[in-house]
Amino acid sequence: MAEAGEKSEAAKREEEILAFWEREKIFEKSLKKDSPKGEYVFYDGPPFATGLPHYGHIVASLIKDVIPRYATMRGYHVPRVWGWDCHGLPIENIVERELGFKHKKDIKEYGIAKFNERCRERVLTYVDEWKKIIPRIGRFVDMEHAYLTMDKPFMESVWWVFKQLYDKGLVYEDYRIMHICPRCETTLSQQEVAEGYKDVKDIAVTVKFKVKNPEKHGLPDNTYLLAWTTTPWTLSGNVALAVGADITYTTRTVDNNTIVLAQAAAEKSSDLLSSLDQTVSSQPARLLKGRDLVGLTYEPLFDYYAKDETLKNRENGWKVYEADFVMTDEGTGIVHIAPAFGEDDMTLGKAKNLPFVQHVRMDGTVAPEAGDFAGREVKPRSEDDSVRLGTDIAIVKYLDEHGLLFAKENVTHSYPHCWRCDTPLLNYATSSWFVAVTKEKDALLENAKAIDWSPEHIKEGRFGNWLSGARDWSISRQRFWASVIPLWRCEECKRIRVFGSVAELEDASGKTVADLHKHIIDEVTVPCSAENGGCGKTMHRIPDVLDTWFDSGSMPYGQRHYPFENKEQFEAAFPAQFIAEGIDQTRAWFYYLHLIAGAIFHKNAFLNVIVNGIVTAEDGKKMSKRLQNYPDPMEIVEKYGADALRMYLLASPVVQAENLAFSEKGVDEIAKKNIGRLTNVLSFYKLYEDGTPSAHESNNALDRWMFARLGELVKETTAGYEKYELDSAIRPLALFVDDLSAWYVRRSRDRFKEEGEDKRAALATLRYVLRMTAILIAPSVPFIAEEIFRGVREDNDPESVHLASWPEESLGEKFVHLFTTGTQEKLVEEMTRVRALASEALQLRQKAGIKVRQPLASLTIPEELSDELAQILADEVNVKKILVGEDLALDTALTPELVKEGDERGMARAVAEARKSENLSPKDKAHSEVAEGGKYSVEISTGTVHFNLVRDAA
Repeated sequence: MAEAGEKSEAAKREEEILAFWEREKIFEKSLKKDSPKGEYVFYDGPPFATGLPHYGHIVASLIKDVIPRYATMRGYHVPRVWGWDCHGLPIENIVERELGFKHKKDIKEYGIAKFNERCRERVLTYVDEWKKIIPRIGRFVDMEHAYLTMDKPFMESVWWVFKQLYDKGLVYEDYRIMHICPRCETTLSQQEVAEGYKDVKDIAVTVKFKVKNPEKHGLPDNTYLLAWTTTPWTLSGNVALAVGADITYTTRTVDNNTIVLAQAAAEKSSDLLSSLDQTVSSQPARLLKGRDLVGLTYEPLFDYYAKDETLKNRENGWKVYEADFVMTDEGTGIVHIAPAFGEDDMTLGKAKNLPFVQHVRMDGTVAPEAGDFAGREVKPRSEDDSVRLGTDIAIVKYLDEHGLLFAKENVTHSYPHCWRCDTPLLNYATSSWFVAVTKEKDALLENAKAIDWSPEHIKEGRFGNWLSGARDWSISRQRFWASVIPLWRCEECKRIRVFGSVAELEDASGKTVADLHKHIIDEVTVPCSAENGGCGKTMHRIPDVLDTWFDSGSMPYGQRHYPFENKEQFEAAFPAQFIAEGIDQTRAWFYYLHLIAGAIFHKNAFLNVIVNGIVTAEDGKKMSKRLQNYPDPMEIVEKYGADALRMYLLASPVVQAENLAFSEKGVDEIAKKNIGRLTNVLSFYKLYEDGTPSAHESNNALDRWMFARLGELVKETTAGYEKYELDSAIRPLALFVDDLSAWYVRRSRDRFKEEGEDKRAALATLRYVLRMTAILIAPSVPFIAEEIFRGVREDNDPESVHLASWPEESLGEKFVHLFTTGTQEKLVEEMTRVRALASEALQLRQKAGIKVRQPLASLTIPEELSDELAQILADEVNVKKILVGEDLALDTALTPELVKEGDERGMARAVAEARKSENLSPKDKAHSEVAEGGKYSVEISTGTVHFNLVRDAA
């Protein structure tokens, strides 16, 4: 194997093969060859080109290569066109970092047009590197005609998709609680939020809310309601408290103050109550139902908004309400309500006409009117807890100083972070545009039953669960570099008009539209035409852009510019037979493809899916450039060859959506035991090839066994591919290679050395088996497959293995005539037994300290074997006779005749090693003799080699 930094011989041979493919345009020819089974549609999810491919990209790319290769060999036409994802926060964040921007306002000051053009320039930074790496790992795909999601035709199809959804009544605007990223200042979808959860430490506080006029409710003075929260920063937005009507609450007296909390919470918090510095009174507790507390008023913790007489619904604020979402499993059984920052809070706020207080702006800073905390960031991104929790700490300090803090604690919980910039997200009331997924959910679930998944558990598990729990999709983003929402609204009458094509907009606006990005399209206005029911004023496009996943979900239509071009071709080839991506895409690309196709066409977008897992560092941790805890993929390719990496990944659990801890040793093992062995077998064949054509006609037991094994391999490999189970298709290859190399070729060596019919049968068999093996391994390890095929191909064969046809599953039937009824399977079983007996016998030799080249008299085995198989076993173990007895036994007695024969074998081995050191072929003549003093002299056509013969003791 090559040293670090060196290129291995395997890698050099692969580069020669790659040059052959490119020179002879083998991929292009594979698309032009006969395809009697018609079109096989494959969708390729577009990656970003803002970084180099990592192992996650490579695994997915290999899966996307194997299945189309297989389908092509099965007689399908399988177009494979690459695509590039161009829009969204991934690109924007990179440009922001390059420009030194910290906030969204920096972009506006810089200029949206200039910023978007920088994004356009940055999108394809690493395209040239991708164009080298993807072909180098052996993938056949058209990267020269790749679709780009930022191209006008693609974006126009996205407009068409949006209008289809809008016209079906599936798009609406709403003001609701959304997760926002305060750094990016945009809303995020359910899927984006789900992607960014991680465990963090936060401050949880139990706060005292002082009841006004407690005597009206039979409560003593200085009565406080206790509420618990893990978001102290929301307390300035508190406008109400919620209790459960049927929950039992209790009063406790602490330092002459009466506190109220749920009885269940008090029991769970007894240790806390008793450990407080305050003195807990032994006065009997009073029990109340939640409904008894409804209507209580309390003093606001902060009066920033309560004193504002213009605040809408102010009279309904700072009271106790009942709510069915109140629970006692955590907290105090009393919930602090801030309608601007919680979904349940907003629901209650709307139901009870509560005042709406939004004291935090969308950039995450506290508004000026919130006095003591104005200007603070409530959840900044920082590794320093004192910075990240700075606002919470300041609020806790304020509460403590004002006697309103009952308790505080540190809690570790799962909290959502921005999937791109890692900033903690905020629950925030804002306006957004939605796709009404819930209206289509039943149909989507029904359609999903027809999709086949590998692994199967994803269907009802990760994908099915996500689809069952799907909520309406927030599609609008308050950003810049993206496909825009093609919706214009009148500034006066608020009339809306949606455009589904460039032509529609040009007709309505009277302007030529050259580009569909925000900084250009926002300049296009449309008259609110009176003759069409408008008011005669001007319509402007709404400022929001589309979620990038809208682009990705529209990929089947955008890549073909449907329905503006290729309409008939698309509709004839929809849906896709196959797609593949990582397990994270069950909530992303797979989901959005399914959603859009179901909503518009009432069909599935795809029929078969392979889901891969995550490749981690060898210690199971996430691969990290900073930690350098994994080898560079291309260094692995240079060191071991792409085929070794391909087989290592494709035969691993990662193709069954499980995680794989990457091991370079694993690649090395594949390179030696599989790729290397195949190379050696090919070299062995070429050593003896004499033009004998391939054939599957032989009475030799080893040949017949090899044909039987080949028939099994065809069945196993085909079944695996047909079920989209790549590991099931590829793992049998490793066993077959072992059978071919370590048994068939090794046990047949002598047959190749002697002229005659048996040699021709062996050559014909090996040529046939190698040719078929090359075809069967072509989808998974295409380089060595090509090398083998070119080494054994005959005049009527195609120029490349990748233009060959896949064998029928019934290939084994071709060999039936070589066997009597039922003996084909029996031969495979018996040969397996012979190998097991040989292994046990060789262990007995080793135990006795007798080397294999020393002949022995006999081996006794506990079962009968045919004469052919008995001879194979005898040759492998190097014994004169095979006997049958009760137990396995090796006769280790050495006669003078056996010792002499062993010496002769030693001489033969020495000669063979001398020939090998001189790189001799079988055609080179050699003469050897034992000279006086135990020396050999080997004369060969290219010179004379002298060496000493040293006979081992055994």
